[in-house]
Amino acid sequence: MFQIVHEPIDPQPLIDSVRTDADGAVDVFLGVARRWSRGREVVHLEYEAYPEMATRKLAEIGEEVRAKWGIERLAIVHRVGKLEIGEASVCIAVASPHRGEAFAACQYAIDRIKHIVPIWKKEVWSDGSQWIGWEGQSDPGVLPPTANV
Repeated sequence: MFQIVHEPIDPQPLIDSVRTDADGAVDVFLGVARRWSRGREVVHLEYEAYPEMATRKLAEIGEEVRAKWGIERLAIVHRVGKLEIGEASVCIAVASPHRGEAFAACQYAIDRIKHIVPIWKKEVWSDGSQWIGWEGQSDPGVLPPTANV
């Protein structure tokens, strides 16, 4: 299961989709919107994505995990839109016979998401906002969709 969604993320369906009786470990990473970032109080987050490409890239990460650890059961869901503090932006569930591989695969997946998946995050504060990860970007053609407006 690799999806981009607009609604709140419930981790249980992801867990249920990957867990089997052969697994001794199910590792779940839940990324949530936090109140403080970069020394500023965050009001909310906004995520945008190129959904068709993002879904393909999430599946690509799943293939990389299979190749590296032999893990067949991995699910990734990323939310887009406005997220309030405490709401989940991403959920990754990985099942494997042993915990070491599950932990490693889960960490690998979140790191790869941040590097290759076309999803953009904007932090909104009471006195402004900023697209995160695009600071110092010199090519306006690769900015998030609404940053060019």
